[in-house]
Amino acid sequence: MIRVENLTFSYPDGPEVLSDINLDFDMRSTAIIGQNGAGKTTFAKLLKGLLKPFIGDIYIGDTNVRDTSAAMLAGKIGLVFQNPNDQIFKSRVLDEVMFGPLNIKLDKQTARKKAIEALKITGLADKLEVNPHDLSLSEKKLLCMASVLAMDTDIFILDEPTIAQDHTGKETIRKIIQSLKERNKLVMTIIHDMDFAAENFERIIVFNGGKAILDGDASFVFGQKDILQQARVEAPAAARLAEELGLAGTFLTEEELIKDLRQCGERAQL
Repeated sequence: MIRVENLTFSYPDGPEVLSDINLDFDMRSTAIIGQNGAGKTTFAKLLKGLLKPFIGDIYIGDTNVRDTSAAMLAGKIGLVFQNPNDQIFKSRVLDEVMFGPLNIKLDKQTARKKAIEALKITGLADKLEVNPHDLSLSEKKLLCMASVLAMDTDIFILDEPTIAQDHTGKETIRKIIQSLKERNKLVMTIIHDMDFAAENFERIIVFNGGKAILDGDASFVFGQKDILQQARVEAPAAARLAEELGLAGTFLTEEELIKDLRQCGERAQL
């Protein structure tokens, strides 16, 4: 769905932020991880068409991002910003979520229907008339997700979705991601929450110093301790605990670790 070829980018009068990125994105849900300054958010903005490549090309399907605009890509790719205050601009929750569908030329009745459905999914259906700026930070993040969900894009990018989210909020986001995957949408995230990434994303790409230095399924990537250390990225908590316990293999979730420990205990009793 996305092809990135020889991508290099720098801001005016600044150093290179991204250097010679070559990546193909298929239908696997994908998390992009790395330290602040690694180029992750810039990369997402380039995919969305908010920035243009300095060198190289990005193709969304058959469309070269160089030859189009973010507005023209709006029906194909949705981006939920890290800071919801950079995305919210309406004075009513319902209007905020309807804006996207209306902007891609859906009629008002259909836009309203899709907006209400998206607000139900994100748990905000009781706040249609509320001013978005009166919501909590976690609710604002969910509101921005609803705005993109209502547009029903084929590609859905989340920048730091779990910031300010409690367990309930994270569970809501997890269900949204699972639902999108089941509907054959490409779900991508930029994230520092390694536990959430390991639990919910099939493919992990590690950025460091503007380069993609590691790419593979979650079990493989989180097993590459030396490269993760180079990128100053920690493995999920379950993987770190398993290593301290001297267990073989890479564990992505608490459930996997507990299951293995129980099996070890059962074998010890035989």
